[in-house]
Amino acid sequence: MDTISVTGMPLSSLPDLRNATSMPLNETACEHWREIHHLVFHMANICFAVGLVIPTTYHLHMIVLRALLTIGCALFIIWATLFRCALDIMIWNIAFLVVNLLHLLYLLYKRRPIKIDKELSSLYKRMFEPLHVPPELFQRLTGQFCNIQTLKTGQAYASEDKTSVDDRLSILLKGKMKVSYRGHFLHNIYPCAFIDSPEYRSTQMNRGEKFQVSITADDNCKFLCWSRERLAYFLESESFLFEIFKHLIGKDITNKLYSLNDPTLNDKTSQKIDRQPSLCSQLSVMQMRNSMASSSDGEEGLQHFLRGTSSVCSLRNNQQEMYVCGVNPLQHDVFR
Repeated sequence: MDTISVTGMPLSSLPDLRNATSMPLNETACEHWREIHHLVFHMANICFAVGLVIPTTYHLHMIVLRALLTIGCALFIIWATLFRCALDIMIWNIAFLVVNLLHLLYLLYKRRPIKIDKELSSLYKRMFEPLHVPPELFQRLTGQFCNIQTLKTGQAYASEDKTSVDDRLSILLKGKMKVSYRGHFLHNIYPCAFIDSPEYRSTQMNRGEKFQVSITADDNCKFLCWSRERLAYFLESESFLFEIFKHLIGKDITNKLYSLNDPTLNDKTSQKIDRQPSLCSQLSVMQMRNSMASSSDGEEGLQHFLRGTSSVCSLRNNQQEMYVCGVNPLQHDVFR
């Protein structure tokens, strides 16, 4: 039968439980505070504190925050290297310094001044800057899918019943164009105005139409031309610019309507007209086309339109502005 040997432990080798309870729980407890750290350490923490209390309503909030964090990390590196000799503190703050510095450079790059082409600067200042379009967004609009084209005096931008209206949308940059119907002068087009805004507005409902007027260069002209399809695709992804274009095109149609009623309207006078796109403007331009197209005699159609314009414009006193409500005037019951 196996025997189990039990060895005893001397009592002197057992831990003294009474003494164990009297030992301090934390051998690193601070009995004597060390001397205050160097001024560099405190300057670093001041930078962190100031950066964190900057209000977010300040337009340069993120740039100032990242700059102060970068300075604070640099001061911590100096303190850890020269006064503390702590390798781990230095390594961590180098990592933080790199992250904050890269972010700071990215923010500064985003706020860099955008240089707009000289040929487009007047267009931006007159049409887009008052509507708070950022320069970088304007540069995207004019830098990807459009080009600047020229016409010499007498050359045609569009010919009635021949040129398709589906291909492009243009703004005149320099010179002057005249619009006519079967040889009858209608109005002029001056710089910083859309050349074919009525056609653009009408073809949002119907495709495949032709110009019902002729547009020719009265001077040597230069204009900015967008591809219609690519512009529409771009505006679908930029809702802010989409609304801006609705406003600008509606106002341009209104200006053209005033030009039809007052052939003496010049460029300086047209600059003073700043109205919201109205139902009257949409109706009148469409009525102009329909009146002219339905008449075999050009002069008869033109006179019929001019006589009917005043009666159509009286609707402004009885109906609300369609564009303000977001309603397409071309779909309103008045066309039924």
